[in-house]
Amino acid sequence: MRLAFFALALTATATQAQAPSQRLTAASAQAIVSGCAAHAAGRKQSHAIAVTDTGGHLVAALRMDGNAQGMMEFAIAKARAAASWGFGTEQMGEAVRSTPGFAAAPYVVTVAGGVPVFSADGTARLGAVGASGEAPADDAACAVAGIAAAGLRAAPGPAS
Repeated sequence: MRLAFFALALTATATQAQAPSQRLTAASAQAIVSGCAAHAAGRKQSHAIAVTDTGGHLVAALRMDGNAQGMMEFAIAKARAAASWGFGTEQMGEAVRSTPGFAAAPYVVTVAGGVPVFSADGTARLGAVGASGEAPADDAACAVAGIAAAGLRAAPGPAS
């Protein structure tokens, strides 16, 4: 039974690895960064932007001109948090208030700007985006705009 489970898990992993639409590519990550940067430039804003895979590994990043020291590190932390938990950092703030002990869990960031990335059809979590450098709501809007510009989704589920 245990051997069958491991064989099934390996088959599922191999199938996912073969489906490019179900994984975050470097090109998709760069498209997210470019979309976020275009959104920011249109609002005369400046963000540090980080895109990670589901393991929290950095795939693409950009520090726009004018960012203060530490903004890229914060963007990466937001992306890693959203990648680790599968939901946005804004919701982590709510979870900290309602779930005792959650604040002490690894990879918890409670400031908006970390947003998960899902496939275009909303069926697979691909990674996350973190944006930092402006007001938290603006950071989150930048991340969501970048995801949309890449043709991906910021939330799971069927297309609306």
